[in-house]
Amino acid sequence: MSGEQTRQDPAGHYPRPLLRRAEWTDLCGPWEFAYDDDQVGLAEAWYRDGGAFDRTITVPYPPESAASGVGETGFHPVVWYRRRLRLAPADLTDGRRALLHFGAVDYHATVWLDGQRLGDHEGGMTPFTVDVTDAVRHAGGGEHTLVVRVEDRPEDVTQPRGKQDWQVEPHAIWYHRTTGIWQPVWLEVVPAVHLTAVCWTPDLAAAEVRLEATVAGLRAGGADAATLRVRLRHGEEVLAEQATRVTDAETVLPLHLPALRHGQDRERLLWSPEQPTLVDAEVELVDEATGAVDRVASYVGLRSVGTADGRFLLNDRPYYLRLVLEQGYWPQSHLAAPDAAALRREVELIKELGFNGARVHQKVEDPRFLYWCDRLGLLVWGEMAGAYAFTQRAMARFTAEWTAVVRRDRGHPSVVTWVPFNESWGVQDIARDRAQRDFVRGVVHLTRAIDPTRPVVSNDGWEQTDADLWTVHDYAGTGEELRARYAVPGGVAAMLTAGRPGGRRVLLDGGPRGGRPDRPVVLSEFGGLSYRPARDEKWFGYSTVTGPEELADRLADLVGAVLDAPDLAGFCYTQLTDTEQETNGLLTADRRPKLPPERLRGVFGRPATALLTDALHQHQREVYAETAGEPAE
Repeated sequence: MSGEQTRQDPAGHYPRPLLRRAEWTDLCGPWEFAYDDDQVGLAEAWYRDGGAFDRTITVPYPPESAASGVGETGFHPVVWYRRRLRLAPADLTDGRRALLHFGAVDYHATVWLDGQRLGDHEGGMTPFTVDVTDAVRHAGGGEHTLVVRVEDRPEDVTQPRGKQDWQVEPHAIWYHRTTGIWQPVWLEVVPAVHLTAVCWTPDLAAAEVRLEATVAGLRAGGADAATLRVRLRHGEEVLAEQATRVTDAETVLPLHLPALRHGQDRERLLWSPEQPTLVDAEVELVDEATGAVDRVASYVGLRSVGTADGRFLLNDRPYYLRLVLEQGYWPQSHLAAPDAAALRREVELIKELGFNGARVHQKVEDPRFLYWCDRLGLLVWGEMAGAYAFTQRAMARFTAEWTAVVRRDRGHPSVVTWVPFNESWGVQDIARDRAQRDFVRGVVHLTRAIDPTRPVVSNDGWEQTDADLWTVHDYAGTGEELRARYAVPGGVAAMLTAGRPGGRRVLLDGGPRGGRPDRPVVLSEFGGLSYRPARDEKWFGYSTVTGPEELADRLADLVGAVLDAPDLAGFCYTQLTDTEQETNGLLTADRRPKLPPERLRGVFGRPATALLTDALHQHQREVYAETAGEPAE
């Protein structure tokens, strides 16, 4: 097979961290590329005739970005990719299958091999796989032509698009678009009966981990069977080992972990930002008919999340949320990360600034980012990219893609909260339109049905219906304003009902009973302090500062007021980095801190009045940093 041969490694390069195979072929790098502005490619059969491919693009960077080598930011609704693929029928003996994986392609992709159409996928944030085996065997030979057509309508506001601008040039809080392939492409050769997904769900009280395994290649009706073997290890300690017979495409295997029964000793196994312990998983699927074995590596984070008494719970204990808004956007590569190392560094920077989590905003992040959040210890709020219209088509698109997002990421221990909607994007009339309100409620209940283990925020910021956490967006410019709203008796309850800090009512279904919130309340957007550049430059910010010292003083004022609010369960500061014309980051767009990290850490890491044990948690964080350092890989 052509391409860079890579073995699984601990450095976060493998594109699908929760199901890793030892042998894979990286297909990123130079591809042939063409714009199809006149939309003639299908009629002229570009998937067979490569004459139109007059450019070269570096995959997986979008053509709007400089990193792609194309760098054109205008409207180009249809683009085509082509590359040679070396794969011979001899590579596919004994019934083996060749699987072509795409991490994410924005928005509608069609794939051909040697002119044969193999499949389509709609959804710009979710992965898909195409089986190329039969096409390779039919064509024979060793070299093949892989072609991908992508349709991404810049002005189609029924597409879940997040902060990709529908205008030609970025304005306000919207950015340059990310069209086409923007996450890794890779090839694997697997046995005929093989694993396609694994998901781990810990149950600490039952001392169990539930494995959900999805299998391909078994004939329907139980004619075939396989044996699934699982081993969980913590270092050299074997925590669980079990096998079961598999006859269906989906299998659930509960694994008992006796070590979790020791109530005084199990703390060493629990995952948290302060102690991001991961349990290694070895999974084997043995085809009983042929003896072929599919071996994959994975990992488990043993932890629980929930809510009670107005607090967010981690491992059944109150935990104060210190989140930062993460746009996941780079100047040279847009929504695509520059490389795997950049994703790791992003997580390290967030932790260095004093945060214990990130709200990934209007983007479904690369799984390798979640890998580093799992490995280094960072909580994540998983958020869907919003559409901007409420239509039958928009609802169908959103629901299908969000379902795939939750299914893909629910095995990551770092993901602790789901956020399907933000600020009524796509449901702009939810306060008056029953259909929009019912749609949001339906998505919340669907999310809980797919994953009942995590809290769900219905519509982050305002106009919330049924939700497990209540969240508020408030860009007050001074700490005095924030204290008057949230740090006085009854203040939080008042803001949830009549306060309207963002101009809209926060709760649509009534407020807290007895004047005190019974669910965690998180100030999930605030701050937004911006260096204002020269007046002839484009910029956006919620509040401006003129230099480092004013930034430090204003941050201490705002964050201090939030930390003094007894009824808040946490916060999310806007935002981590400058992004396009939004200059309100704690870091510049190229990830340089605007203040020394230790100074920012002192501001954001100060113990919170709301949590009596927060000072103890801060001490534990410091001890862990000094004694354990970076988690072993």
